[in-house]
Amino acid sequence: MSTSGFSLFLGLLQLVGFLFPSRISAIRKDIGFLEERSCRTTIQGKYLISDDEGNVCDALSLDTRTRCCPWKGERFSCHGCNLLSQCCSSYEFCVSCCLNPSRTLLEKVVKVKVAKPSTAGTYRTVFDFCAGRCRHNSESVVHENAYHSKFHHCFSLRSNASGANLTQVETRLLGIDVVVGRQGDSCDAVCKSRGQLCVMNKLSLLNQCDVMQRYMPCKGSCLASAGADQPAEVVDDAPRDLYPGACLYTRTQSMLSCDGSHQYTRRLCPCA
Repeated sequence: MSTSGFSLFLGLLQLVGFLFPSRISAIRKDIGFLEERSCRTTIQGKYLISDDEGNVCDALSLDTRTRCCPWKGERFSCHGCNLLSQCCSSYEFCVSCCLNPSRTLLEKVVKVKVAKPSTAGTYRTVFDFCAGRCRHNSESVVHENAYHSKFHHCFSLRSNASGANLTQVETRLLGIDVVVGRQGDSCDAVCKSRGQLCVMNKLSLLNQCDVMQRYMPCKGSCLASAGADQPAEVVDDAPRDLYPGACLYTRTQSMLSCDGSHQYTRRLCPCA
């Protein structure tokens, strides 16, 4: 082969090497396989299960391999929940509703203690918080075995901080009988029927949602209102525009009165 021919051959080899490099390291490494779903789930219910993605399904529909609910139906469902009080009639839907990022933020959850003692740890994830908060707790029970309301699965952060407040209120109510009156009765009438008097300066202690929910069902709702009959609960057969079943408190303390009444409410009264 002549010198010119050999040079041409080398030039061709270089061109081929440039167009088709022998190294395969240039293959993209950022293309990978999708990670397989894997879920944590609630274990409390007999029939329904909520996974940590905010889905609710029946136990038979749960994927036995991934432990996830099927991707169908509404995610973060609040079925049977009262969004005002953040309380639900179902544990699983309480967890699902709570998991919605627009309602529960991780940065707030990780500051919440799992239990009341100062030595207690905090929640690590939003799912841990929701699964823990939505379980029954002492705040939702009266007489040890009965619930305040059918909406007794709650995830609100407010109720987590209410324990100390309730303890202070109970201390200040020592010697006072807290009585739920009959429809249309004033606290003066309620206490008089028991041979007692209404203690005016204790009404402000009862004029709080957390306190009312200890003595009245409230049907999951506690609303700010204005009236001399408050604190009170609207009776179930009241007109719909009066929010039947809801508890009412007044933001105007000067309106609190022992003689106030309303035909569609039952008052919460301090008697002694």
